[in-house]
Amino acid sequence: MIGFDYGTSNCAVGIMENSQPKLINLGEHGRFMASSLYSPSRDVIVNWLQKNINDPHKEAFTNLRRYQLSLGQEALEDLRYDGIAEHLSFGKQALARYLEDPSEGYYIKSPKSFLGTSGLLPPQIVFFEHIVASMMAHVKQLTENQLQREVNQVVIGRPINFQGRNSEASNKQAIEVLTNAAKHVGYKDVEFQFEPVAAGFEYEATLNKETRVLVVDIGGGTTDCSMLLMGPQFIDKLDRSAELLSHSGKRIGGNDFDIQLALKGIMPNLGITSNLLTGKPMPVNSYHEAVAINDVNAQTEFYSEKNGRFLSQLKRDSQQPELLARLLKVYEQKLSYQLVNSAEQAKINLTDSEQNSVDLSYLDSGLSQSVSRELFLQASENQLNNIAQLMEEAVDAAGCQPDVIFVTGGTAKSPVINQFLQQQFNNIPVVIGDHFGSVASGLTRWSQRIFS
Repeated sequence: MIGFDYGTSNCAVGIMENSQPKLINLGEHGRFMASSLYSPSRDVIVNWLQKNINDPHKEAFTNLRRYQLSLGQEALEDLRYDGIAEHLSFGKQALARYLEDPSEGYYIKSPKSFLGTSGLLPPQIVFFEHIVASMMAHVKQLTENQLQREVNQVVIGRPINFQGRNSEASNKQAIEVLTNAAKHVGYKDVEFQFEPVAAGFEYEATLNKETRVLVVDIGGGTTDCSMLLMGPQFIDKLDRSAELLSHSGKRIGGNDFDIQLALKGIMPNLGITSNLLTGKPMPVNSYHEAVAINDVNAQTEFYSEKNGRFLSQLKRDSQQPELLARLLKVYEQKLSYQLVNSAEQAKINLTDSEQNSVDLSYLDSGLSQSVSRELFLQASENQLNNIAQLMEEAVDAAGCQPDVIFVTGGTAKSPVINQFLQQQFNNIPVVIGDHFGSVASGLTRWSQRIFS
């Protein structure tokens, strides 16, 4: 039995050892595997799955592979990848392969952020299921290699709401994708637990009395808050519904902070604040679509042929066409992920320094941009206010004030975000958990309780 944090930013797996959760090493990824995948083409994902999942679950992928090969020469060309598992890359290796040539191959970061998206067609849902199954199969293989035994039981973390709109329908769709993917790769018993609740379980292990805990989990794709009644007298209970006083959650996470920093700190170099020859301000919709890596529809629109023609015309109509040429380069070379990755690395570097220089030489030789914590704070204003609102919603719904605020999630590591959170409830102590490991550890504790 394991706890599996299939996160928007990272994946982690925990087992219980000497009554304590232990995060295991996932091969070359270490304890945390970046949630990203690279494939030479979509078809290779299905082919890889067919070769790497457990025998009882191969039939569906084998049939799909036969169908692909029946389509003709284009599919047959993908046979050159047969038997070469390394042509599907995960984690940091996936990002490295994408950065080698962004215009080639298929790279997806944070597939969890797409789960539950409204308006997806059935083939799109199946495609995301294949992506999730590929990542789960890879993690399962690494886990079993590390443990030297088969793993059949798993508790997977989930946000309160996968998407902000149509939450009930989107949650159902997302859970179905995750469940199907987990079953495909060989898990026999699959359970889910809310991520902030799991993080709360980890904190609960440190308590010696009944405590009202407001858990704030700021992940890569969502922010979730739970007001929990916790303490040593509750730890062994299998039904914790009476102690779960309230939940709130929204699709705000690390990706959104990265995107906003890209818009505020990087996009001026691509002309977002420039003017047209008419003196009117530059239309900004394409800039937003360019960095909306967590929005399937926006990315589809940005990379459409229609938008390519629009950007070419925009360049001709611009007072500073050299800036628009950089936006056009993003379009032509599919640099969206690279732009947002630059912003993400700047955000991370601002954890330890007040200023950071962002290398943008992939857009123009010698180009760089300095960003600061103050700029990051300005860019993040809406996201931070939304998180504050979620905290208030959880407190109001619970009808009581917390005794302590427990903060977890990689995004909360930023001193800009951390300081903001501490200001929300001045008289209530704030405890900072393991930014990346609290959820996985809590899921592991819960897996022992429900599967033992």
